[in-house]
Amino acid sequence: MTPLATVDWVVIALYFAVILGVAWWVAWRKKATHASPAGYFLAGRDVGWLVVGAALFAANIGSEHLVGLAGTGYDSGVAVGQFEVLASLILLVLGWLFVPFYLRSGVYTMPEFLERRYSAPARWYLAVVTIIGYVLTKISVTLYAGGVVFEVLVGGGFWTGALVIVVATGVYTVLGGLRAVLYTEALQTFMLIGGAVLVTVAGLAALGGWGAMRGAVAPAFLDMWQPASHPAFPWTGILFGAPILGVWYWCTDQFIVQRTLSARGIDDARRGTIFAGYLKLLPLFIFVIPGVVAAALVANGKLTLARPDHALPEMIRTLLPVGVRGLVVAGFLAALMSSLSAVFNSCSTLITWDVYRKIHPTASERRLVTVGKLTTVALVGLGLAWIPFMKYISSQLYVYLQSVQAYISPPIAAVFLFGVFWKRVNGTGAIASLLTGFVLGLARLVLELNKGALAGLPRWYAEVNFLHFAVLLFAVCAAVLVVVSLATRPHDDSRLGGLTFATADLPAGGAASPYALASSAARRRRDVWWSVVLIVCVGLVWLYFS
Repeated sequence: MTPLATVDWVVIALYFAVILGVAWWVAWRKKATHASPAGYFLAGRDVGWLVVGAALFAANIGSEHLVGLAGTGYDSGVAVGQFEVLASLILLVLGWLFVPFYLRSGVYTMPEFLERRYSAPARWYLAVVTIIGYVLTKISVTLYAGGVVFEVLVGGGFWTGALVIVVATGVYTVLGGLRAVLYTEALQTFMLIGGAVLVTVAGLAALGGWGAMRGAVAPAFLDMWQPASHPAFPWTGILFGAPILGVWYWCTDQFIVQRTLSARGIDDARRGTIFAGYLKLLPLFIFVIPGVVAAALVANGKLTLARPDHALPEMIRTLLPVGVRGLVVAGFLAALMSSLSAVFNSCSTLITWDVYRKIHPTASERRLVTVGKLTTVALVGLGLAWIPFMKYISSQLYVYLQSVQAYISPPIAAVFLFGVFWKRVNGTGAIASLLTGFVLGLARLVLELNKGALAGLPRWYAEVNFLHFAVLLFAVCAAVLVVVSLATRPHDDSRLGGLTFATADLPAGGAASPYALASSAARRRRDVWWSVVLIVCVGLVWLYFS
C-alpha cells in the first residue's frame, strides 16, 4: 500500500474547497433566477458554447470512464474506445439535426418534446423509463465507481466512499441548480484531462514508452475493429448497433441534452456540441490506453491488480509522486461528482416537470423548484440498493452500462429519429413502438439475470451480443412505429409546426421560443468547417488503430 501523504490530503482539501467555492459563487451570483424553473433547471438559458461543450464532456465522463474504460481496456484492448470515438460523430448529429428542433419548441425536457411531437402517453413512458434507467445505470454505477476509487486510492471502505460522494455532490447540486452544476463541470473538465494525461504519461514512462507498450501486448489489443465473432465488441455491432445507443444517449437523453437547452441560442448550442466532439476523442488516449499500459505493466511484473476495474486507480496510487497524486485523486473524485450531479439535476427536472407538474398543473414556480430539490433523496437510495445486483449483468463496469442501455435505447432512438424526419408517424405508432421495445428489452434483462438455467432460443436471446441485440430491437421497434402509424390517423400539420423537417417552416405550437434562433452565415460556415475537421480526425484515429 502507498497511502496518501499529508500533502496529498491538503491538495485534495484545497481542490474541493475551490470547487465548492465556485459552485457557491455561481449560485449566489444568480440567486434571483433560482426561484424560477428556467433559472434552476436550465441555468436561465443564457450559457455560452464553451461552458456547454465542457459540461457535455464532464457530465459524460463518469464512472464508466474512470473505472470501467481502463478496466475493459486492460481486458480487451482499445476496441472499447469505439464508443468514445463514435460519440464525436453523434454529437454532430445532436448539434446539427436535433438542437434546432429542441430549441425551436422551447421545451424543458425530452419527454415534453415527445408529447409535443406525438402524445401525452409517449411523454409519460419516456419520463418513467428514463428515471428508472438513471437508477439502474447512471446513479448506481457512479456510486459504485466512487466507492471503488475511494477504496483503492484513499483506503476507506467501499460504502463509505459511495456515501461521501453522494453527500458532497448533493450539497451543491440542490442549492445551486443547473448553473452551479455547469460551471463546476467546466472547471472539472480541464482538471480531469490534465490529471488523466499525467497518469497516461507516467504509465508509459514506467513501461518504456509507446513502442514498449505496442511490443508488450498482442496486436489485437490495439485494433479497434474486432471480428464479427468478438464476444464484446464485434465490428458489426460497433458499426450498426453502437450508433443506435449513441443517438439515444447523446441526442435524446435528458442527462445530456439539458446542457444544450441551457445555451443562449442555436449557435452556442451547436458550437458547444462540436467542441464536446473534439473532447470526446481524448478518452481513448487518457482512459483506455492506460488500461492497455496497465496490462503491459502487469505482464512485466511492474504492477499488481486485484481486478481489472482497479487498473486506473492502482496506476494513480503507485506511479504518481506525492502531491501530484492528491491533485489527480481530487480531480477524479470531482469528475464522479460532476457526473452524479448532472444525473441528480436531470432527475429533478424530469420528476418535477413531467410528473409533478402534470399531476399539479397549478403549482407555483417556487413549489416546482422545491419539489425538484427534494426528489433526489429517494433516487440515491434506489441507486445504492441496485449496486449488489450489477454483478449479474457483467463483470466489466463499462460493458454493464452499455448493455443495460441497449435494452432501453432502441425504441426511444426510433421514435425520435422517425419523428423529426417523417411527419406521418403518429402518437399511436409511437406508444406501440415504445411498449414493444419495453417488453422485449425487459424480457432480455430478466433472461440474462437467469441465463444459467436456460437453453435453446431463450438462452440465445439472453446471450446474443448486446450491440447486435440493439440492432434487432431497433429494427422491430421501427417496423412497429411505421406499420401502426400508417394504419391509424395522421396528425394535422398544424400541431407539428417546427417539430419535423416537413413542417419546420410552419408556426410552432405553444409560446414563442425563449432562445436566440437566428444563426449568422459566418458562424455557420465556421461551424461547418470545424465539423469537417472533426470527422477527419475520427477517420485518422480509426485508421491508426486498425
